[in-house]
Amino acid sequence: MSVEHAASPLLPVVILLTAGVLAVPIFKRLGLGAVLGYFSAGILIGPHVFGFFDDPQQILHLAELGVVMFLFIIGLEMRPSKLWQMRGQIFGLGAAQVVLCCSLLTLLGVSVFDLSWSVAFVGGAGFVLSSTAVVMQMLAERGESNTPVGQQALSILLLEDLAIVPLLAIVAFISPNQAADSSSQWGEIALALGALAALIIAGKWLLNPLFAILAASRAREVMTAAALLVVLGAALLMEISGLSMAMGAFLAGVLLSESSYRHQIEADIEPFKGILLGLFFLAVGMSLNLSIIATQWAWVALAVITFMLTKALGIYVIARLFKSNNRQALLRTTMFAQGGEFAFVLYAAAVTSGLMDTQTNALLSATVILSMALTPMVMIAVDRLLPPEKVSADGLEKAENLQGQVLVIGFGRFGQIASQVPLSRGFELAIIDNDPIRIREAAKFGRHIYFGDGTQLDILHTSGAAQAQAIMICIDDKQAVDHIVDLAQHSFPNTKLIARAWDRRHYIELLNKGVDYVVRETAAAAFELGEKTLGALGVDKEEAERITQDIRLRDSRLLCEQVSAGIDMQQYSPKPQPLTETHID
Repeated sequence: MSVEHAASPLLPVVILLTAGVLAVPIFKRLGLGAVLGYFSAGILIGPHVFGFFDDPQQILHLAELGVVMFLFIIGLEMRPSKLWQMRGQIFGLGAAQVVLCCSLLTLLGVSVFDLSWSVAFVGGAGFVLSSTAVVMQMLAERGESNTPVGQQALSILLLEDLAIVPLLAIVAFISPNQAADSSSQWGEIALALGALAALIIAGKWLLNPLFAILAASRAREVMTAAALLVVLGAALLMEISGLSMAMGAFLAGVLLSESSYRHQIEADIEPFKGILLGLFFLAVGMSLNLSIIATQWAWVALAVITFMLTKALGIYVIARLFKSNNRQALLRTTMFAQGGEFAFVLYAAAVTSGLMDTQTNALLSATVILSMALTPMVMIAVDRLLPPEKVSADGLEKAENLQGQVLVIGFGRFGQIASQVPLSRGFELAIIDNDPIRIREAAKFGRHIYFGDGTQLDILHTSGAAQAQAIMICIDDKQAVDHIVDLAQHSFPNTKLIARAWDRRHYIELLNKGVDYVVRETAAAAFELGEKTLGALGVDKEEAERITQDIRLRDSRLLCEQVSAGIDMQQYSPKPQPLTETHID
């Protein structure tokens, strides 16, 4: 008996949560990612292995709310002005990719799988609509959601979400069971436009006053309920009007992106999004029909391989045409070369309209699900095979024959601030950095930074280290700092060394090496933050300054004791406790 017919309604929930809790950490530990873990767990608990669930489609329909909430949170990060700036990518890059890939996949369906033109078009169009959940999850795991690469991916996904509307209309138009009813079609278009107008009006003039009233009540649970109401209400409105639920949630997020309650809403929605998105991946895994794969394995295997390769070809061509470099094009190709959740909607509509039989629907759905499951693994392989991305240093002035009184190595956040002090006193600085992007950014603000790697002895020579009175080491790489110190002490013994220490341990290690001056990178900011906290707690300013200065002195004395005692910092494990008075004999 399946758990759906079990006595306790809690048992299905417990099984779903257990599957996710066990599978995801294992797959992440293996470097395979959370998405593949959810897929695999879904297959195991689905109807074709352990049989805990008979009808995964019911769970999938509920779990689609995870995708809806994902798009809502993305919308919260997209101000209308930013979305308007992306219009070229959405309707240029996104539309070009959809049109080319759909054409190629339709030809593939006709020529290789002997499908009719109408079925081949629907099958290809469904596969073109990449999985928003899979792509955005991979971008989030890679930390690229807010990068230019992530923004281009989002543009394509938004266009694909929009494309489901005309694609469903085309299915209805070419259906053999229905005659085209122009008046009905115009009515559906009017309903969709009316729903969009209602959503925009509500978002612009009603939502902010609503949240202001609820915030005044100081009932946190009501704010959470209101946030859920906004997301689900927008999704329902779009679904009733024949549009995408995810698109409705995204628009609601965009309309709330400039609200003063945006961060509160995001915090309320985030837990629901994460759980439901995991449930969505579980449900997709459960929906994989293993019996039809077993009987038609050759067809499905050929379809997965050829569909993914054909779509990949189209994506790569469009990416290069739109000025992406080879690495970016390959990564986007890998990320998008799969079908998505909207394919199930399109295929179901095709079956209902008599355009596609259930056997073809099952085969194409299995192809889509397998492509979604394979994508994370293919992405891992491509990441490992591609060489690390190198930023071109073309056009940058290399560190040669520099003559500064102070050589500054590293112009990140730390180096930018530290260099201001000697500059204000009129000392001449020679500044080098090995990050081309940072050097170009500094040039925009009139700063002349030279390209050079301070860990190379020849670069130190050409940067004027031998003639400099002092070398400021401002980089945040502990091993690199140690290496530069060793090189400088050996080759430029008369030059003062001022180094940035990564932590207390590193501070003592550098002092033991004989570095002239060492600064812990976060110590000063931490002392200042503590002092400001005292002020916020009502402590008098002079008293706060006196306490902070006293703590600084105690910390300095403790450091002196540790250095003079010759403590092995590799074995030293201090216990967190307030600094107390120390005495040096």
